[in-house]
Amino acid sequence: MDTEQDWISTPLTADLVRGALELERTEHGLLPHRLPARARAQCADGQLAMAESQPSGVRLVFRTRATAVELDTLPTKRVYVGVPPRPDGVYDLVVDGRTVDQGVVSGGNVMTIDMATGSAETRPGPVGTLRFTGLSDRLKDVEVWLPHDETTELVALRTDAPVEPAPAPDRKVWLHHGSSISHGSNAASPTGTWPAVAAALGGVELVNLSLGGGALLDAFTARAIRDTPADLISVKLGINLVNADLMRLRAFTPAVHGFLDTIREGHPGTPLLVVSPIHCPIHEETPGPCMPDLDALGSGQLRFAAMGDPAERASGKLTLGVIREELSRIVRQRAADDPELFYLDGRELYGEADFAELPLPDELHPDAATQRRIGERFAESAFTDGGPFTP
Repeated sequence: MDTEQDWISTPLTADLVRGALELERTEHGLLPHRLPARARAQCADGQLAMAESQPSGVRLVFRTRATAVELDTLPTKRVYVGVPPRPDGVYDLVVDGRTVDQGVVSGGNVMTIDMATGSAETRPGPVGTLRFTGLSDRLKDVEVWLPHDETTELVALRTDAPVEPAPAPDRKVWLHHGSSISHGSNAASPTGTWPAVAAALGGVELVNLSLGGGALLDAFTARAIRDTPADLISVKLGINLVNADLMRLRAFTPAVHGFLDTIREGHPGTPLLVVSPIHCPIHEETPGPCMPDLDALGSGQLRFAAMGDPAERASGKLTLGVIREELSRIVRQRAADDPELFYLDGRELYGEADFAELPLPDELHPDAATQRRIGERFAESAFTDGGPFTP
């Protein structure tokens, strides 16, 4: 592999990409999206645009005898004012279902975010190259999982042997929607997000439509779920509605019904699991909004605090406790006519005892070890005998 002519270039096409709902052709290559263009056109929120373009669960998948793989990408990295730099996004190399290597891409665009003011500015940067070598020359299925929290444009794919699309997997497709926790915040790598961990343990094909800060019962998200083929569906709802202080209980209940109604239009008999929030002390009994702790920011730490007043629950403000109770009631009510609708209390995935052992580092998001624990517990609850996702 000493000369340029040793490489075979393979066009980046949709049949090599899994986990994205849409691919946008850019001046550099392909940008995976996890919401379709119609949905993106209905909301100008910068946080949503950033989250849906971060390819959580998106991977290149192909069959090859190549011993070396190169992938050129243009990442967009985030820098928070006053906070130590974030590590580069991690790419996981999975061969025949086993993670065998990891890498990062340097360079790229840089988005500087000021948490105190909410402003963001992007500075353009160069394309970088990811390289994996030393692979076996046997025929194998190769997956390159893209960084779950780093917007990534796919520019070029090169190998030292021909590439072909991998056959369609002979397993069920699980579509999951949730907040930044399900998006994978603080996971060590893309296969370490809790949905990826659960999907691997459950033997299913993952489509992760979780959106950091964007699990807000938006109608366009429900339509995206409705229109996406899936054999199993779960929606994890609550934390973003509290920390955004977006609605009161009067609006929440019909919004949940409408969200589930829309999903059922496209998936009338698909197992559908509603998951309530995991344990999060700052919002258990205290409403939002949730804001960065400016004192912590001043000392170089990113932490969050609940700014609401517990007394405001009387006027319909939402807390995690209120949301769990109402989601449980809604599912019980609907399940009388919908036997494939199920409920899971998020505290079974991460509860008060877990917080004592593995606290949330920023008061809001699980760390890498907790992501794995949540994934293992979800798999045990949903995919084992008697779970809602078993035949």
